Amino acid sequence: MLCIYHESTDPYFNVATDEYILKYLKEDCFMLWRNDNAIIVGSFQNTLAEINYEYVKAHNIAVVRRLSGGGAVYHDLGNLNFSFTKAGSDSNLTDFRKFTQPIIDVIRELGADARFEGKNDLMIDGRKIAGNAAHIFKNKILHHGCLLFSSEMRNVSEALRINPVKYTDKAVKSVPKRVTNISEHIKRLISIEEFTKKLMDHVLSIYPDSRLYQFTEEDKKIIKQLRDEKYITHEWNFGKSPDYNFKKAIRTNGGLLEMNLDVKKGIIENAKIFGDFFSEKGITAIENSLLNVEHEEHAIREVLSRFSIEKHFSNIDVDDLVESMF
Repeated sequence: MLCIYHESTDPYFNVATDEYILKYLKEDCFMLWRNDNAIIVGSFQNTLAEINYEYVKAHNIAVVRRLSGGGAVYHDLGNLNFSFTKAGSDSNLTDFRKFTQPIIDVIRELGADARFEGKNDLMIDGRKIAGNAAHIFKNKILHHGCLLFSSEMRNVSEALRINPVKYTDKAVKSVPKRVTNISEHIKRLISIEEFTKKLMDHVLSIYPDSRLYQFTEEDKKIIKQLRDEKYITHEWNFGKSPDYNFKKAIRTNGGLLEMNLDVKKGIIENAKIFGDFFSEKGITAIENSLLNVEHEEHAIREVLSRFSIEKHFSNIDVDDLVESMF
């Protein structure tokens, strides 16, 4: 087994790394890694329905879709992520408990009563410290999870706090649970770097064929290509979302503004605007201009820049319109 700890904190690169160790490296792998501020959404989720768009934008939080299913999670540098890949043909490939046992062992060694509960959660005293997910490719599984070690809990809650009224769809929804940091429960306060080393040393000790491995320049080249061509793109992170209906109403200086959108494969197929605002030229041209446009801020602003918005919405500007769409 190849045991990897890489220094990158780029969320797009790191999620691409998961795909790389699954599909390109022949040997089984164990990998530890950390992301700078990011929301990682499940493969089958409606991305915009999982995030607090305004908060994410204001705090420059990356949003990345992963290969595996499950719910959205918030990552920061206080969060340690682990990935296992394993080849095989038996049903034990999807045994979440087996893959998380080494993590449980280390946390218990540090004095906290970590337990595997439910279908895929690690808990301490009834509060979640980690979620897990898996993706199977041919005869190989990627099993990965995120460990809350010393994350900023306010960011965790705010970044994932969305208005449930805004979206109607059939996507898999994240289920909020009470969460806690591992560092609050262990007997001796240690750094996340020391915790990482303990976990890596433990895995190295229990797998006889394990050895440390560093990505080569050729490895990094392929990972970067995956990052640039897939994981950083709007099409992957937002366009893969299931079809949905969006509705949001805001108060503006010009009155109430209500936006209604039908979105398929990330593209606006229908747009209707309601409210008690006044208009000199009407709003049909604006509604029609949004058709066949990505439900993405830059693309929408580019379309709206072609209009004198004040002629269509009295005392309402482009920023108001964009706010009503996310």
